[in-house]
Amino acid sequence: MSEQHKHDPETDDRQDDHERPGFFQVLHSVLAAIFGVQSSGNRERDFKKGSAGDYIGVYVVIVIAIVIAMFVVVNMVLSAAGS
Repeated sequence: MSEQHKHDPETDDRQDDHERPGFFQVLHSVLAAIFGVQSSGNRERDFKKGSAGDYIGVYVVIVIAIVIAMFVVVNMVLSAAGS
């Protein structure tokens, strides 16, 4: 008879400890941090498992996107006010 693989939650938790956060987890953490609503559990996960470069890269892209969006909106408002 063949031995069946049993699902052990403790083993799964240990394996998850070594996995880096995915892109959407990094994006969620950066957005939550920007708005000041980051949970302590997510913050701890980010510091334990995450790479600083991932978070810095996503943060820089988001900040650039916000600045460009603000520039576009201000130009639209000024052009509408001048008409």
